[in-house]
Amino acid sequence: MAEVLNFHFDVDGDDFKSAGHASFMMKKNLRQLGLPPELIRRVSIAMYEGEINMVIHARGGTADVNVYEDCIEIILSDKGPGIKNIEQAMQEGYSTATDNIRSLGFGAGMGLPNMKRYTDYMEIKSTVGVGTTITMKVNFN
Repeated sequence: MAEVLNFHFDVDGDDFKSAGHASFMMKKNLRQLGLPPELIRRVSIAMYEGEINMVIHARGGTADVNVYEDCIEIILSDKGPGIKNIEQAMQEGYSTATDNIRSLGFGAGMGLPNMKRYTDYMEIKSTVGVGTTITMKVNFN
């Protein structure tokens, strides 16, 4: 694979039923490329967690995935409220989800920790009132 493959997805922030569509489509694309199942699993989990966070907290956003020769890069961007305290948000179990979101089975405070757990690199850039961009990489090793 000499060239970079790019995939772009819009994440609808108004529809929990469509949350996970981008990660599902990316899983399908990576399978078609013949990539290892464990790599596909890690990318799918990280992407799904990010999608759910965009639906819960930011009214949607975008997911861009770049497939390089040595890694897969996932860039999740939104124009939501931003993350006030990234260090606190990274703690397992910490959540700002509403009771309504929790009643749907989401908002357990594992999204960001799982994204970090299943990737080899993760960077969060967030500005309160502007939005958040998360860049993750999963290496092919």
